[in-house]
Amino acid sequence: MQTSFKDIFDQYDWDTVKADIYSKTAQDVERALGAAKRGLEDFKALLSPAAMPYLEQMAQLSHRLTLQRFGNTMQLYIPLYLSNECQNICTYCGFSLDNKIHRKTLHEAEILQEVKAIKAMGYEHVLLVTGEAWQTVGPDYFKTALQLVRPHFSHISMEVQPMDEEEYAELIPLGLQSVLVYQETYHRADYKLHHPKGRKSNFDYRLETPDRLGRAGIHKIGLGVLIGLEDWRTDSFFTALHLQYLEKTYWQTRYSISFPRLRPCSGGLPPKMEMKDRELVQLICAYRLLDADVELSLSTRESAHFRNHVIKLGITTMSAGSKTNPGGYASDLQSLEQFEISDERSANTIAGMLRQQGYEPVWKDWDRSFSC
Repeated sequence: MQTSFKDIFDQYDWDTVKADIYSKTAQDVERALGAAKRGLEDFKALLSPAAMPYLEQMAQLSHRLTLQRFGNTMQLYIPLYLSNECQNICTYCGFSLDNKIHRKTLHEAEILQEVKAIKAMGYEHVLLVTGEAWQTVGPDYFKTALQLVRPHFSHISMEVQPMDEEEYAELIPLGLQSVLVYQETYHRADYKLHHPKGRKSNFDYRLETPDRLGRAGIHKIGLGVLIGLEDWRTDSFFTALHLQYLEKTYWQTRYSISFPRLRPCSGGLPPKMEMKDRELVQLICAYRLLDADVELSLSTRESAHFRNHVIKLGITTMSAGSKTNPGGYASDLQSLEQFEISDERSANTIAGMLRQQGYEPVWKDWDRSFSC
């Protein structure tokens, strides 16, 4: 029988992991900081409240490791929202089925209009995003979208509903190189609370999506949780557990971690546990100290002030000039946004800010020819 991350996940108890993280001491943190190679127990210490007094030391180590691995570069990408139709009810999302909003799915001509507007900004890396509506934006729609978009970009990522291994395998030859699939939370009970209806309510199917991607041979997998649904420290431990399993099992695949904090949206809910800016800095540094190779991504959910100040602390990928509504780049007509953008600066402004800080903006991820 084929194994998956679920086999490992089921060996862990949420409350036990949480108690272990919160029981870490200053001695545990110092041991983790001094380790030549850090493991998950070290990660627990670096996530813990006991690590907060060591934040400056963590930041310096994180900066040094990031420079060694990635240099003075920052990869830029932009999301292209194809549809806000969704058949799921999610308590935190503006696209949720129970929100009475105008729904929009881009047709072929509208997709090409968005592509033209995005290309004018200089982008070579695009992230295709939809709600989860199988009847309108299923695999056949994705095939059409990829064929339209592929001639215009060097790297294409997707953040859409989880699919079967065979469906991913059919999309990869059409230009799909990366897939972002966020578990939202690894807490089973709270996951069910926030996903009461739709295919997304199947916790295990979503949990095993990265396994299906790895078996299909995808180039890069993006992981993450929605920070605020549950205790962020415990959720982050399970994300790291997931990451280490994937890196060992599908070692030819690249990986990224994102840090989406709950943002206001139509019908949205306040965070169960609010994460302060200093705590997000702690989390970014903890991931870098655990894994020098993983890409760390920060979206326009975060404020301009915050993004300006965390560039040198471990982040390697940023979005800029983002719109989270279908047709948002080529048209002034506003359909519903998935969430509110905080950093509204243009891509050129972000690129200028990066150069002022000594970083080179990178508009493309990798050349398709490298995979041949």
